[in-house]
Amino acid sequence: MTTTGDAVVVDRPREQIARITLNRPERRNAMNADLLAGLYDALGDLRDDPTCRVIILTGAGAGFCAGLDLAEGVKLPDLAGMGRARAGMRVQQYIANLIPLMRSQPQPIISAVNGAASGGGLALTLGSDIRVAGASARFNVAFIRVGLSACDIGTSWILPRLIGASRAYELMLTGRFVDAEEAFRIGLVTHLAPDDELMDAAIGEAELILANGPFGVRMTKEVMWSQLEIGSMQAGIDLENRTQVLSSFAGDMEEAMAAFLEKRPPNFMGEDDRT
Repeated sequence: MTTTGDAVVVDRPREQIARITLNRPERRNAMNADLLAGLYDALGDLRDDPTCRVIILTGAGAGFCAGLDLAEGVKLPDLAGMGRARAGMRVQQYIANLIPLMRSQPQPIISAVNGAASGGGLALTLGSDIRVAGASARFNVAFIRVGLSACDIGTSWILPRLIGASRAYELMLTGRFVDAEEAFRIGLVTHLAPDDELMDAAIGEAELILANGPFGVRMTKEVMWSQLEIGSMQAGIDLENRTQVLSSFAGDMEEAMAAFLEKRPPNFMGEDDRT
């Protein structure tokens, strides 16, 4: 087990799987400067780690992440001498930039949501590639309930694309909580599990990903997010064509074909590991 500070813990529950745990259970893992810095450090450390192919993001204790710590706030070290507007924008950008970072992370990220994922906690689940919910999971766009806009930390861009504009707008304007069953029904999460089986469910999803070629998985994550931003089908197909040809040079297709003919599981490896 390794730590990036008391507020975030990184460990390896299985080979090739890293687990990032938000570790402020006494505050329902609310975001303060230490937790945010720990997340940045953890993602940065894993980004180029060839022994990590999938990341699971979860929270310690009874909650996933309650959003911003309203009692403490986010006190960054470089705000001295800044006016209120400039300092506020600096903090806002620091928090929000986590979502593009998660989107560009080479490894797929699976959120294992236990308890409440509110505000910034919801944003972290939206920035993940797969969401698995425990029975206690609850989601809400909390920003609107504290006098702010619901459009924050990527939520107003990602949420409509995941569950449709009509449902997203209702959740953003009301700030109401969505329980695990409703989250599954509307497509916000893809799997439900009893709380005591949540991590097993997340690891099971990770192992399904690990059964596929590393380069193909990496390219799939990159392209599937890019397709949300592409303005035409033809541009999307052009991107797919180039990516597919590039993927064919990684060597995993040859291994998959050999494994099929030899009636054995494929032994995928990164391109850099081939001799």
